[in-house]
Amino acid sequence: MLSVDLRSLGGQAAIVEGELAPDDALWIEGDVRPAEPIRVTGRLSGAGEGRYYFTGRFEGVASAECRRCLVDVSVTAGDDVQCLFVEGSDEDGLDDDPDVYPIEPRARAIDLRPAIREAWLLAVPAFALCREDCQGLCPTCGVDRNTTPCACTSAGDDRWSGLRRPAGDQPD
Repeated sequence: MLSVDLRSLGGQAAIVEGELAPDDALWIEGDVRPAEPIRVTGRLSGAGEGRYYFTGRFEGVASAECRRCLVDVSVTAGDDVQCLFVEGSDEDGLDDDPDVYPIEPRARAIDLRPAIREAWLLAVPAFALCREDCQGLCPTCGVDRNTTPCACTSAGDDRWSGLRRPAGDQPD
């Protein structure tokens, strides 16, 4: 569970072990959702009056398309997370810090899901590759050059022709 009852802290850190499901109501349209639940481990501890510090780690798998050949690939994402939860208004200027999350004064529990969601969205690669040497799709006929040889003789864009010449053949 990713909600921690603050009364359970009692001067000690609370151990957090839970999952953030792909179908959780927290996700919004356009988010890169995980293909399976994101596993979260860490600890939440008091950090002064009305402040709580979470440090932990998350790991999960997302489905994406290879940016070159468009086949579906699974991408592993994970990272360490450190964030601060602060009660009420902020006199210390922490409102603009992306690692600070406001909580209601006298809150009884802290929901870690928004912090994990944001960390997940930053950790998932923006562009996935099925493999490092992916040859992609032919720009002329559209065939996947990883599986089928392409017979197209596309000359490509002439504006790039200077880059295809050997170094000694460059015009002055």
